[in-house]
Amino acid sequence: MPATAKKAGAVKKRQQIEDSSKTMFLWVAGMSVLVGFALVVSWFLWQQITFKTTVVSAKNDTAGVLRDNIEAAETLRENIRVLETNTALNSAKADDDDNALQVVLDALPSDGNSLALGASLQRELARGVNGLSIESLNISPSATEQSEDDTSEVSEENEIRFRMVATSSNINAHRDLLERFERSIRVIDIDSLRLERAQDTYTMTLEAHGYYQPARSIDLTEKTVRP
Repeated sequence: MPATAKKAGAVKKRQQIEDSSKTMFLWVAGMSVLVGFALVVSWFLWQQITFKTTVVSAKNDTAGVLRDNIEAAETLRENIRVLETNTALNSAKADDDDNALQVVLDALPSDGNSLALGASLQRELARGVNGLSIESLNISPSATEQSEDDTSEVSEENEIRFRMVATSSNINAHRDLLERFERSIRVIDIDSLRLERAQDTYTMTLEAHGYYQPARSIDLTEKTVRP
């Protein structure tokens, strides 16, 4: 075979190899682009699926809470109707025009108003006890009443503590006062009691505490679900 023909054949083969390499490179580059695009699309779709699943789950939770609240409201209304007919509550009403549930609110107020408790002790419990005199009545502020600058002793949470000193020449007057505490619709626990006698006068020092229950509030809130 002549040298020229051999040289031409070698050049042709080299050209074919170069063409094949270029074709392979283009195929590899094209497939890489397709794979990268597919990965990006897959990641985007996964994020959207996850986000929509989270939104659906949050909606289901909200629907469940609303459904439970509707059921609880029906039960609550039924309990209220029953309490309105309770003879014990109706007999303890301070005013005939009040409803029976007002007795519950009076027995366990929603705020720690120490002044209101003091007025109740003096007007409703101590007043009218024959021969009894209130020498002093000290009431500690509740946890909700004490300011940041107030350094006085504060009552425990949901409690209002007080100290009462009463005198009488008749021991039965002190007994009547304790019986009024016992019959009071407002729960009062006596922590300590000291009774002293000086000549014809009996002095009773009473340390006790009442209770209150902060009101509950229902607020509608918005929750933003982000992808």
